[in-house]
Amino acid sequence: MAKVSKNARIAQRKANANSGRDYVKVVKSIKDEKTGKYSYKEVMIHKDEVKEYLAKK
Repeated sequence: MAKVSKNARIAQRKANANSGRDYVKVVKSIKDEKTGKYSYKEVMIHKDEVKEYLAKK
């Protein structure tokens, strides 16, 4: 495997900006108040917004 320079990796990241690699799938469990059962909500969000999404209720 060939060694890749740091500058080449940075250039690759800039080229891939706004691509699908910047998004992650988040699965959040939500408990129903009446029955006590759990349901799961799956969303695809940008990796920089994960903490905000999990913090809000």
